[in-house]
Amino acid sequence: MSAKYILAIDQGTSSTKSLIFDEKGQAVAKGSEPLFTHYTDNGFVEQEPEVIYENVLASVQKCLQQFAEKGFHKSKIAGIGISNQRETFVLWDKNGKPLHNAVVWQCKRSVQLCEELKQQGLAETIQQKTGLVIDPYFSATKLIWLSKNNDTVKAALAKGEAYFGTVDAWLLYKFTNGQSYATDYTNASRTMFFNLHSLQWDEELIKVFGLTGIQLPQVKPSSSFFGETTLNGMLSTAVPVTGMIGDSHAAAFGEGCFETGTAKATLGTGCSILMNIGNKPVQSANGMVTTICWSTEERVDYALEGVIVSCGATIEWIKNELNLFSDSKETEAMANAVADNGGVYLIPAFSGLGSPHWQMDRRASIVGLSFGSTKNHIVRAALESIPYQIKDVITAMEIDAGVSLQQLNADGGITSNKFVMQFIAELLQKQVVNIGIADVSALGAAFMAGLKAGVYKNIDALKQLKLTKTSFQQNAESKAAVYYEGWIRNL
Repeated sequence: MSAKYILAIDQGTSSTKSLIFDEKGQAVAKGSEPLFTHYTDNGFVEQEPEVIYENVLASVQKCLQQFAEKGFHKSKIAGIGISNQRETFVLWDKNGKPLHNAVVWQCKRSVQLCEELKQQGLAETIQQKTGLVIDPYFSATKLIWLSKNNDTVKAALAKGEAYFGTVDAWLLYKFTNGQSYATDYTNASRTMFFNLHSLQWDEELIKVFGLTGIQLPQVKPSSSFFGETTLNGMLSTAVPVTGMIGDSHAAAFGEGCFETGTAKATLGTGCSILMNIGNKPVQSANGMVTTICWSTEERVDYALEGVIVSCGATIEWIKNELNLFSDSKETEAMANAVADNGGVYLIPAFSGLGSPHWQMDRRASIVGLSFGSTKNHIVRAALESIPYQIKDVITAMEIDAGVSLQQLNADGGITSNKFVMQFIAELLQKQVVNIGIADVSALGAAFMAGLKAGVYKNIDALKQLKLTKTSFQQNAESKAAVYYEGWIRNL
């Protein structure tokens, strides 16, 4: 039997990466294309829908070219998976023409509108139905803003000719020349008008939001048949799109968060933590949002998600503003150069504290300094602040879900720092695993698509794939728990 491959398109905020994976889960070709974003003074963040589409095609073209140069043939591609920047959305008319620029998840245009919704007493209803908190981060409030402030959008809504979609739905619509109009449960769960319990668009919320008449995509499991495409003629025959999933959820699936109690932490500028909580949604009482983790046609797994505002950003600040080192790679040795933190703690509330504290007016501080403190103690305190915040979130999740963490899978740039990784393992007293693949969202999209396309037999087969993993083990002798008490005291 000849080998089959999956094309994974990871459409992110700053670039699109396209990768082709083989039956062993190994990437054999890659193409990347940077994407331009419009940031304006009033906090608006937008991208051009047609530019996103062209950006994706350019990325795929580079990937297919490398695939061919390595002696592979594109006829062997059995399916396409898409992972995408979450919450960003596009509006278009019945002819497929954008009504407005894509509104990016970072956009803050609806801050005041969020306050109005809270004052209307909608917070509890929205959390109960959607699992989310009222925040500009999610799609709905920015869509409401457009419906009130943009005449083109207002007119299209009145005629029932405003088509809404997160980036995955927009790309699918374009790829299939309007033949397929669909999204998946994970992307739908980030809009703030998708009901987590019925797994359908919530008509009551849509009415309350003043969005009656909006056209919405069909919602399917992440691993499903979504339509067929030649990708604007780049493929010689039409290939099925068999996976669509939000990027953070794709990362969780790519990392192997298949079972209840498994979690993933993406350690970047900030940190997104998703923990699989099983087949039922749980409403958080501790500052988490509830969301779909991932889904196939056989099962739907839910997750709690916690957002940490400052991880890598803390290290960058110390480098750029305090000049304690010139390269972040130096921090591991600096932290290990002292026996402990010397009672020094850094609370990294540079833009407030996120989950589970939600103290957005808080400011950063360094406490516990003495004449015996050195720059190594400050650097160590900065690094330790990352595991402490992860512990805060995981503890809150365990309480909410009544589930114990089984294993933490970590990805992102900071995973190269062994001090941080080992400290997380010792603090959580759980195994911490790094998959060692930079493009883990693309891998998750490939797994989703590959399950439906028959490239991967089932989830058990995914577990057997020999992916390179680095494990960090808990250490019962560690004093991390004692240091954590100091963190709690200083919060």
